[in-house]
Amino acid sequence: MSGAPTRVFIARLAGIAVFDPAGDQVGRVRDVVVALRLAPRPPRVLGLVVELATRRTVFLPITRVTVIEADAVIFDGRLNVRRFQKRESETLVLAEMLDRTVRFREGGEDVSVVDVAMEPTRTRDWLVGKVAVRRRTGRGLRKRGESLVVDWDELEGFSAVEHGQGAAGLIAAFERMKPADLANIVHELPEKRRTEVALALDDERLADILEELPEDDQIEILGKLGVERAADVLEAMGPDDAADLLGELPTEQRERLLTLMEPQDAAPVRRLLTYPDHSAGGLMTTDPVIVAPDATVAEALALIRRPDLNPALAAQVYVCRPPTATPTGRYLGTVHFQRLLREPPPTLVSGIVDAELDPLRPVMSLEAVAMFLATYNLVAGAVVDENGHLLGAVTIDDVLDHLLPEDWREAAMDAAADETSDPEEEALRGDT
Repeated sequence: MSGAPTRVFIARLAGIAVFDPAGDQVGRVRDVVVALRLAPRPPRVLGLVVELATRRTVFLPITRVTVIEADAVIFDGRLNVRRFQKRESETLVLAEMLDRTVRFREGGEDVSVVDVAMEPTRTRDWLVGKVAVRRRTGRGLRKRGESLVVDWDELEGFSAVEHGQGAAGLIAAFERMKPADLANIVHELPEKRRTEVALALDDERLADILEELPEDDQIEILGKLGVERAADVLEAMGPDDAADLLGELPTEQRERLLTLMEPQDAAPVRRLLTYPDHSAGGLMTTDPVIVAPDATVAEALALIRRPDLNPALAAQVYVCRPPTATPTGRYLGTVHFQRLLREPPPTLVSGIVDAELDPLRPVMSLEAVAMFLATYNLVAGAVVDENGHLLGAVTIDDVLDHLLPEDWREAAMDAAADETSDPEEEALRGDT
């Protein structure tokens, strides 16, 4: 392999870009597939799991990889786009090996797997030769928590099914990944591993990922958290996403979770649950960007500059008389962010507000909302009640979410792929 290093620690490959010979990026590394063999023979590396721009994961045989660098993998340009499916004889390094408890063959000391290294052979094969582990207890001069790199054949326990494996290493490997991308990985994990990852994530990160998962995955994970933790995660979700999830639960379970949530977090969710699913009220978020009439352009820009703000919500601010929290005082109009960029920072928003566009009403249908946004080329619209109070805002992503088939997220993750076989791939994965 041209440019191949002598040893590659696999956790460091997570998320790095994959390029074809022309220099075009085709995807990112999501995992490495290995075949465990009878001890003490080290596992054979079969290939990489690569996530394409379409979020489909495909298998890239290691024999087609020409270069592995710190920030890039380059392959020979041949790629079968058939969706990757793990076989029983295969193991995913990041998803199944990291955080596993294994033991030294001599002495029986338990250690946790931190990383796994693969090394090339003279025959162009790659084998797993080294394992980075962390000691769980202190012995002699060794300290608890100490990390060391050992040979594969010094350890045992990789082939056993482990309960309570933990997920710190897997989460660390994908720390910088966007929630939607990590959700795709979580969806692909076995149920046991998916639960371990969910339990290890903090509330905010898990909330972001839940918002991107199919409904069945959401319900499954929420049910594994325990009611106290589930309520905390629901508090961290957007009110509209929390309401959508709670709306799928039995009434008794939904009410118990709402009762455990903080009152200020539960109140907007309860309001959203009173509206039909496919209405403006059922679609809206209760957390749009709201400013008072005496706010300046500079203050409004500071609010929409927040990195955690949905881009569609950041496209405009809503001007209301105090109080500036939904349901607010009287709605005065909208200021679009392009207008904010054109005005001097000290300008008051009350002087540039667009009051000519009629707002959405909470009872409007999904189709009416979609036509409204399309007619006026908007990515979001204010929802106002009959008394002129701002209730929330509907964003284009929520409209699309409901216009698409109910299982669109799962369909996107499980998209049927070309079943054309690849002889080289079949030979590599069949000879384990």
